[in-house]
Formats: sequence, C-alpha cells, structure tokens
Amino acid sequence: MWERTNQLPAEEEIRKRRWKWIGHTLRKSSNCITRQALTWNPEGKRKRGRPKNTLRRIIEADMKTMNYNWTELEKIAQDRVGWRMLVSGLCSFTRSNRRKVVAAN
Repeated sequence: MWERTNQLPAEEEIRKRRWKWIGHTLRKSSNCITRQALTWNPEGKRKRGRPKNTLRRIIEADMKTMNYNWTELEKIAQDRVGWRMLVSGLCSFTRSNRRKVVAAN
C-alpha cells in the first residue's frame, strides 16, 4: 500500500527526520547547547525497573545497526551529501529488513 501512495511508513519517516536533525546538530559548534545535549550522559542512579526508551538509546541502537560511533558520525555529518546518503541508506536498510520478516511469516 505504501508503494501505491508513494509514501513512507510513519516509523521510517520519523527515523529519517530524526537522523536529519542529528546531522544538523552534529554540524553545529561543540559549545552549542543542542550539540552538548545530544551526547550528554547524566550521572547518578536511576529508578528501579526497565530503563526508559530515550532518544539517546534509540540513536545508539541505530548506530549499532550501522556500525558507527559518535566520532565517525561527526565526521560524516560535516559532508552534507554524505550524510544524506547515510540517512537514506538507514531508511532503506530498515525497510529491507522488515520485508524479510514479512516474507518469512
């Protein structure tokens, strides 16, 4: 159905926009508050129970699937064309994985 309407599923659209924003933020200077907030790691103990699914955890899960770390992403983000290719590759990667799961069922 998504092909007929020429649209991305909502999950992929959100992921695509999130990574576009990350690239925008990584291109900012290192003393910018949004850049610092992106890589900030709070200290102290957390509450009992399952950890909350934060933006940072979602980003790091995507980074793990792409085999990148923060320093590599900062270098790639400086090249806007390269960053666009990375973002489009991430979206097509998740789309192809979903198709494999659907085909297996």
